[in-house]
Amino acid sequence: MRLAELSERSGVAIATIKYYLREGLLPPGRRVSATTADYDEGHLRRLRLVRAMIQVGQVPVARVRQVLAHVDDESLGRTMRLGAALWALPHEPEQADGKGAGGADGDGDGDGDGDGEDEAMTAARAEVDQLLRTLGWSTARELGELSPVHRSLVAAVATLTRLGYPWDAALMAPYARLMHQVAVRDLDFVETFPSEAEKAETAVAATILFQPVLKALHRLAQEEESARRYGLE
Repeated sequence: MRLAELSERSGVAIATIKYYLREGLLPPGRRVSATTADYDEGHLRRLRLVRAMIQVGQVPVARVRQVLAHVDDESLGRTMRLGAALWALPHEPEQADGKGAGGADGDGDGDGDGDGEDEAMTAARAEVDQLLRTLGWSTARELGELSPVHRSLVAAVATLTRLGYPWDAALMAPYARLMHQVAVRDLDFVETFPSEAEKAETAVAATILFQPVLKALHRLAQEEESARRYGLE
């Protein structure tokens, strides 16, 4: 297809497509003349992914380029390819220094003694490790702090602890098992696509587009269960 048709089918303005081409977010089309190029279904798929990352995920262009570099890295096996692409996406603030809202050093006394991690972070790290042991998630335990997702989870648990809502391994385990079922469905869907690049693209798109759906479903489920338990009055 020509650029005009790519624009029409994707709903993306020609000027925006040209910008993505210049920024390396979209591979160049097959040159047919000095001023004309052909684009195919792969370009259309990639264009939709780029728009999802930028419009829905609010991912900066530089980070989009980084994610796509992993998506296109044929030297990586499937697990590493998917993992690298997903790790490159923005994550929740990790608060890796252990400092919380209670004070400069997170212990609530505001003394900012700068002696490193606070008790909440230490406890959260231990609970997350116990959770992974309980679940038998050996890869997650092995990667540990290398994973931005692991660091985000530790930080979130630490924040809950500081606020008086200690979430230990036993409380988290049922939620984690439910999320594993979601992950199984995610990868079942990813595996329906033929090429490794398409699988990686779909995993990235699903992470960005499906998480708002999961969050909304969670809240709807809470509303429904509340009404069933307590009525509508």
